[in-house]
Amino acid sequence: MIKPFSLFVGLRYTLTRKRNFLLSFVSLISMLGVSLGVLILIVALSVMNGSIGTMRNEALKSVPHVTMSSAAIDENWQLYAEHANADANVLASAPFLEAEANIRYQGINSFINIRGVSPSLESQVISNPGKRYQDLMSLLENTENGIILGSQLAASLGIYGSAELSLTPLNSLLERDLSAAQGFTVVGFADFGFYGNGSTALINLRQAELLFIDDAAANISLRLKVADIFAAETVANRILSDNFDGAADSPIIIPWNEAQASLFNALSMEKILTSFMLLMIVMIGAVNIVSTLVMVVSEKSADIAILRTMGASRGMILRIFIVQGLIAGALGTLIGAVLGVILATNITALSLLVERTINGVFEGANVYLISHLQTTIVWSEVVLVCVAALLISFLATLYPAYRASRIQPAEVLRYE
Repeated sequence: MIKPFSLFVGLRYTLTRKRNFLLSFVSLISMLGVSLGVLILIVALSVMNGSIGTMRNEALKSVPHVTMSSAAIDENWQLYAEHANADANVLASAPFLEAEANIRYQGINSFINIRGVSPSLESQVISNPGKRYQDLMSLLENTENGIILGSQLAASLGIYGSAELSLTPLNSLLERDLSAAQGFTVVGFADFGFYGNGSTALINLRQAELLFIDDAAANISLRLKVADIFAAETVANRILSDNFDGAADSPIIIPWNEAQASLFNALSMEKILTSFMLLMIVMIGAVNIVSTLVMVVSEKSADIAILRTMGASRGMILRIFIVQGLIAGALGTLIGAVLGVILATNITALSLLVERTINGVFEGANVYLISHLQTTIVWSEVVLVCVAALLISFLATLYPAYRASRIQPAEVLRYE
């Protein structure tokens, strides 16, 4: 097969046995530097994607996919639920009322978020999988003044079974009116995710309306469950434009990513900054590519001069050394990508293996690594990392290749 001349010579310079040990060593180091950078970057991004996914799932155990709120919804939430359920991407809807209250149990006080729900409808929109949560909803519906506590909240209050406690609305407490306090019976404990377990409790919607009857800010809102959480904002905007565009009673619609914007924006910024810092490893490998090519140009100056006298253009010489530098970058990128994907896929199993090995070798070590660590490989990010590494490698070849193309044959061959 006929190859382009610059590709043929570039491959020959790269693949032939080198007599210069230092040159070979620097070339190997440059390739390993690129490989290490790509590997670490892919693993770090996969771990961060897994962590963000875990945090998102935990947040959505207590945060609605989409929230609709307005004074009109407070008066007639059923009508708005019909409008929302008409959208094919809305799986279910349920009313809720949320306000702050002081919970008191055996002299222990804590300020928490009380959420009044309709248990039969709430069971359709929750993101807490499992039959136990469904059973708790049924129990709450059939219990007069029943309450479900977040597991961490119950532990902080010292409640481990059925118990009687009292709730006082925050606005009544601020007005020093303790007559609004009501007694409730604990019917169970639930998992409301990382961010709700220590501060959330559920009661029946009708009892929440009575408890917060004097709180003007405690209005009924509508909670929607959508088929695709990443399309929640699009679905919310479509519901708003299709049903309430320009209407005086147009509700305020807030998707989950907007409600939790501070958390996930911070995580996204951390991911970007971490990726940028780890990309520096690839750049260090690219600097070694520059060093390698500069030494190659110096060693091959006579060859370059002969090629020029045989008719090779400056552009052809430029392409020869770009090819040679890119081979090291491409091999390093390929090796790093393959090893990075393998490591990211098996990092949990590897951490468990290291944990067992250390605890087996050192008696009483009791080393516990992050055995629940989750990783999510996003292939578009893997491709982006590889493209970035190849681009950096290409840019690293330009200066040495340009120097090679500027070599004057007469000056080099004058003393040959």
